[in-house]
Amino acid sequence: MSETTLETIEQLLEGAAEETTNAEVRYKLNSARQLLKILEHRDDAFDETVHAVVDDEKTLAQLRELGYLD
Repeated sequence: MSETTLETIEQLLEGAAEETTNAEVRYKLNSARQLLKILEHRDDAFDETVHAVVDDEKTLAQLRELGYLD
């Protein structure tokens, strides 16, 4: 089972790419997966930056509760 929404999307795209026999569709699905990797990288960088800047556990908990942090 996936841990995050981005991981769920990755699994769905991967499954669809494996099932299709249409080369153009497979190319588009794989392109979407590459763009998703960029989003995952940005999300990870955001989390790292927030954790480096915010040292108040209460604020971090509130950001997690609001869905801004994992």
